[in-house]
Amino acid sequence: MHDDTSLTVGRVKRVLDERIRPAIHSASVPLEIAVHELPGEPIAPGDGLALEFAPASVPAPWGPAWSTTWFRLTGAVPADWAGRRVEAVIDLGFDINMPGFQCEALVYRPDGSPVKSVNPRNQWVPIVETAQGDEPVELYLEAAANPVLLDYHPFLPTQQGDIRTSSPEPLYRTRRIDLAVFEQDVFDLSLDLEVLFELQAELPATSPRRMRILQALDDALDVLDLQRIVETAPNARAQLADVLAAPAEASAHRISAVGHAHIDSAWLWPVRETIRKVARTTSSMTSLIEEQPDFIYGMSSAQQYAWIKEHRPEVWERVKAAVADGRFLPLGGMWVESDTVMPTGESLVRQFSYGQRFFEREFGIRSKGVWLPDSFGYSPALPQLMRRAGFEWFFTQKISWNQQNVFPHHSFLWEGIDGSQVFTHFPSMDTYNSQLSGMEVAKASRQFKENRVSSRSIAPVGWGDGGGGTTREMTGKARRLQDLEGSARVEWEHPDAFFDKARAEIPHPAVWVGELYLELHRGTLTSQHATKALHRWAEHALVEAELWAATDAVRTGAAYPKAELDRLWESVLLHEFHDILPGTSIAWVHREAVEVLSGVLSDARDIADAARRSLAGEGDRALRFTPSSVGAGRALGASWVEESSEPSVSLSEESGGWRLENELVSVLVSAEGLIVSAIDKGTGREAVAEGRAANLFQLHQDFPNMWDAWDIDRYYRNSVTDLTGVASITASLLDGVATVTVVREFSESTITQAIALAPGSRTVALRNDIDWNETEKLLKLAFPLDVQAAHTEAETQFGYQARPTHTNTSWEAAKFETSMHRFVLVREADFGVALVNDSIYGYDTSRDVDGDTVTTTVRLSLLRAPRFPDPETDHGHHAIEVGFVIGADAEIATAEGIAFNALPSLVRGAREVEPLVAVEGRGIVVSGVKLADDDSGDVIVRLYEALGRRTTGTLTAGFEHREIREVSLIEDALDDARLGGELTLRPLEVRTLRIVR
Repeated sequence: MHDDTSLTVGRVKRVLDERIRPAIHSASVPLEIAVHELPGEPIAPGDGLALEFAPASVPAPWGPAWSTTWFRLTGAVPADWAGRRVEAVIDLGFDINMPGFQCEALVYRPDGSPVKSVNPRNQWVPIVETAQGDEPVELYLEAAANPVLLDYHPFLPTQQGDIRTSSPEPLYRTRRIDLAVFEQDVFDLSLDLEVLFELQAELPATSPRRMRILQALDDALDVLDLQRIVETAPNARAQLADVLAAPAEASAHRISAVGHAHIDSAWLWPVRETIRKVARTTSSMTSLIEEQPDFIYGMSSAQQYAWIKEHRPEVWERVKAAVADGRFLPLGGMWVESDTVMPTGESLVRQFSYGQRFFEREFGIRSKGVWLPDSFGYSPALPQLMRRAGFEWFFTQKISWNQQNVFPHHSFLWEGIDGSQVFTHFPSMDTYNSQLSGMEVAKASRQFKENRVSSRSIAPVGWGDGGGGTTREMTGKARRLQDLEGSARVEWEHPDAFFDKARAEIPHPAVWVGELYLELHRGTLTSQHATKALHRWAEHALVEAELWAATDAVRTGAAYPKAELDRLWESVLLHEFHDILPGTSIAWVHREAVEVLSGVLSDARDIADAARRSLAGEGDRALRFTPSSVGAGRALGASWVEESSEPSVSLSEESGGWRLENELVSVLVSAEGLIVSAIDKGTGREAVAEGRAANLFQLHQDFPNMWDAWDIDRYYRNSVTDLTGVASITASLLDGVATVTVVREFSESTITQAIALAPGSRTVALRNDIDWNETEKLLKLAFPLDVQAAHTEAETQFGYQARPTHTNTSWEAAKFETSMHRFVLVREADFGVALVNDSIYGYDTSRDVDGDTVTTTVRLSLLRAPRFPDPETDHGHHAIEVGFVIGADAEIATAEGIAFNALPSLVRGAREVEPLVAVEGRGIVVSGVKLADDDSGDVIVRLYEALGRRTTGTLTAGFEHREIREVSLIEDALDDARLGGELTLRPLEVRTLRIVR
């Protein structure tokens, strides 16, 4: 016996790596190989099996980027392997250890049934459990040559991210394609040693438990003959039996493990490849479920299930059977694992409704919680939306990535902007790709913030991001960790069961109020503007299409185009995935996103236009259809366009520039095209800080330490170029609108900006056409305001969130780039300024004090130019419209933000259109009007209180109906439903009403 720890540790590591793991497969023989390289896109498995194959050998190069190669493997089990478990061992040339980020394959039998996937951490395929000898072997591999984009040279620009620019040269070289004998005792010995080896590393240096484990490890290796590993493995295992049998302490932390893969619906691969990743991973997971009786696997995203159903029906049948057995768990209740910061409230509602209805339709179940491990921050509107959609819990872990502040809880109540609360859990091992390593298991117990009152946390177990899932090594480790002295206890458990137990343990959880802001990935609010803009426009176009189609269906009896609307919504929801909408995917993904979202926008507008024309009838009088419940005109209906009696705008030269003035505001534009004065004529207040200029474009170097498309690092502010140069500037007065047009040329880019003031408006419209060709730059638009604001108020889903303008604490200082939707408002008690927009999401705020004067500067983030993963991010033409609202409060900001994004339409027809519904009540905004999802023909109206105050009002239906009753956010009946159209709303409350016809 000895206590030389370092010698034991070194000995175990070397023997495991060099002798035991290589001996898990002992005898082997090569399989015969034939290949067929596809010239284009992937084909159906049935077609792949019918291809003509040419002989090949190992090693051999294969696979240009994004190509597919089909391999046919044939052979026979040697006669002398009778009685042994036989597997195929396949190494396609894996050169990094992360599954999902390079080549991978799905294995099929000759009848087309899937077996499982092969990847760097899962290179085996079962052939026969107990061989008879001479069994024929025939397998087919659908192998994807996906390029490595992240691990060779992280964050370096690459053209491999689009099939149009990727290399035609083979990327991979096969290494091994064999039949082999699987040695169960050697495999079990490897896991025994690994679990104990990792456990001892986490125990106190001189603890008795650690010393006994080290001694057992030495004893095991002492009896293991390194030249006869297979024969002596049982003897070595016997030396470890006692330390493996020692039970865990009664107070040991409990880890609820759930198999997991977190397959990004697009990221460093296109959507078409995600469809195959899902098929590969779910094939492996259903196989593992069949082999491991206690294992359960959870997968979110109804979209991914829908892909399997459509594209891989043979895999779908296995998934359905595993779901029915309670072993394959549909999680999250959403269409995809969405970004939650940028989508509108209606989009998030549809994430829930489309997700839950798919799970219910296909499996007869609903998700009880929202599963979002990897989104980039979480909107404070979410708690209310989750609760009103019927969810009981929320799970994520991304906040553990914070750069500056450690989040103070793991199990807690999260409270949203309206006061709604949802029980929330972050895994204390800080990962959604757990390998059940000793380090992870110890970390889960050691840093669990609620250790005083709770004993459990979740571990999502498996290779993720690019798929792969749980391995048999992980399930083997889980068995050994069920009840092991010195370790947390691990058991496979449904998240629902975990949350029930955790909630019971903590009757009075701590409460976190407000957004779950991620102190990282702030650039996701700006990257890939074209994707963001088209998504914003498509969201609004779909809501408008629903409004007019529902009105048309009720008013004229026209067919409601539900199937088409569903198809369009599902496209929008897919593109809200947290690596698409945030702009962090490869060029291929964003190229396709622009194409798809452009199509959605066009189709939605066609639906709305057809419904408007049907409603208007044949005629020649001009009608204005108003798609929002705020602003002038017949809200949510159509009225005749009358001759305008609005006073005109004056345009005059002044101080070398131009003054634009109407009855509400007076604005001075300098010769440099900057707004140097903006006066609210009703109060006489000046909006622009003295001696400063608003509407100032500023250019920053933007080169973060990591994660180019994701991050904006604080030091970008250290250098800035004010873009004050003017190539040309002109002024005009046309149709009563005063406009100053400024052209700015800088670096490789050009901005053409129209500064316009219309009659009766307090909003200066800033229409920017930008030809952007920069590299690693950030473009901001600055507004230094003569407003002493304690907070900014930025629109989020169904309301707004207030953020301090100061940086008193590290939490506030970390929010140097934050999110908005259609407006951000800066105000004092009796005067404010709002900035509204049609397509941007990021802004920053700063405060300057000069004597007694406080200047609050708000800067909108317009464009970025990161080079990874898309080396030409944002290059090209962009149209971005901003509104500078002079003299604004919450009501004006909300109305102007909506007006900027929901423009009236002019149609010639024969009749006015009465609104389908009318809402009265200050601050009550209608966010959507549609027909019910259940095809009943009932009308669904969603509305919310927008100003942050209690209010009352009425909803009136403009058609015959039986009753009005409240339903859940996803249109389920409520036991305590409020009846009738009388409305009483709490601050920022969302209500969904069903008008029963």
